[in-house]
Amino acid sequence: MTMVLDSARYLNSKSTKQSAMAATALFSVIACSIVGFYNAADSAWGLLPILIYAVFCIWGLDIVLATALALLSAFVILQSSPVEVGGFLGAALSNNVTIIGLVSLMGAGLGEVLKNTGVAHNLVSTILNSVGIKSKRTAIVGMMLASMLIVAMLGTIGGSLAIAAPILIAFATEYKITRRATAVIFLYGGCAGLALAPFAGSNIAIMQAAEVSYLQYLTYGAVPLAIMSMIVGIPVICYLQKRAAKVGDYYPELKAIDSVSDNMHVKRATKVFIGGLLLTVVYACYTRAGVTLPLLALPVIALCTAYSAGKSLTEIMQIFYRGAGSIIHLFILFWLLATLFGVVDKMGPFENLVAGYRNDLIGFSPYGFVLLVALIGLIGIPGASAAVVVLVDQIFGGLADQMGISAAAWIIVLIFSSKGDTYGPFPNPNMLTCMGMARYENLRYVLLSGWVLLLPCTLMYAILLIFV
Repeated sequence: MTMVLDSARYLNSKSTKQSAMAATALFSVIACSIVGFYNAADSAWGLLPILIYAVFCIWGLDIVLATALALLSAFVILQSSPVEVGGFLGAALSNNVTIIGLVSLMGAGLGEVLKNTGVAHNLVSTILNSVGIKSKRTAIVGMMLASMLIVAMLGTIGGSLAIAAPILIAFATEYKITRRATAVIFLYGGCAGLALAPFAGSNIAIMQAAEVSYLQYLTYGAVPLAIMSMIVGIPVICYLQKRAAKVGDYYPELKAIDSVSDNMHVKRATKVFIGGLLLTVVYACYTRAGVTLPLLALPVIALCTAYSAGKSLTEIMQIFYRGAGSIIHLFILFWLLATLFGVVDKMGPFENLVAGYRNDLIGFSPYGFVLLVALIGLIGIPGASAAVVVLVDQIFGGLADQMGISAAAWIIVLIFSSKGDTYGPFPNPNMLTCMGMARYENLRYVLLSGWVLLLPCTLMYAILLIFV
């Protein structure tokens, strides 16, 4: 009876929240129609769609729906006809923001190929075996490196850890690594790997916004984060391991994972994948190739890898479609975002705001400006990390150019804005994903561990900004 009452209360509160969202959305659209009626699109009121996007993301509305609502509000302000709406949507398909979404689809397709062929399993096993495990400390280091590298190669937290977690948990069971320590290993190692990933959507967005190569992005943004993750992570995880071991926070005995690394086809496919990935990264660094290179490289690498594993062309395409289709919502998100920014640019509120505050900005310290923007990006702009990059650059990028902010400094601002909230100050989807994959439920320890890394990273990037 109690369970029935609890379920009824939950459904009632959920229904109330949805009703409140619907009423607020209707009010927002009406407010935007008033802005459009008075031709105030080029004033600060023209930023109302961006505010609507932020509010509904924070409220918990699906990010694609929040973006669609913001886009509808922008069209209402601009008083666009259906033909004009179609024109904006069509023009956005060739926008770099939309292309980032398409790259994400290609990466997910490649990830599914690696999972299906056994290459991902082989990579994790090879990394763990190559570390030379002699103690719990070296086991922790091996698990961190495996998490970091597999995520860096696949470019996604959820998909990569879904592949690697069963192997790493079996390894943790064998070496008596606790669930608490494993969850933080996934957080520190996996999220550092996401920062290093050459084809992750948010990283491509940073390189595109700052107009830098992958090597420059690594130098000023990702590598410092990965190094700090290892420096802070190893002692923190070892401490958590000792504390959790006292209360017996171990995994139950698990059935051993069957090894596929001795299969000749898997070994060959692994070599093909690593060779193709390295060749692509080197070529991209040498030619300073832009966001479009992965559109060719990722499906070609997937094709060559799967074919060398003995898959037929039909099987390869089916596997690739399944992986790409799993994140179709990201492509739609970036397409809608690109359209939204195109409409906002058409209205012109940013230009007028900059003109109005030009004298104030000239006297503002560049160092203070980048610190403020980074902080706003961390706690003030919600959404997926790639969307945060696009929003921060869209809102503040023009001001940064006028103030002479260097590309290196802008890399730091964007990586901190988009990835800092992974570690705090509030729970983040990436953090919860790491907990779920580690089969651990106590958010407190994972969140505190995130803060322990966030604080030195904040100090590190603040110091780096002085010199770049």
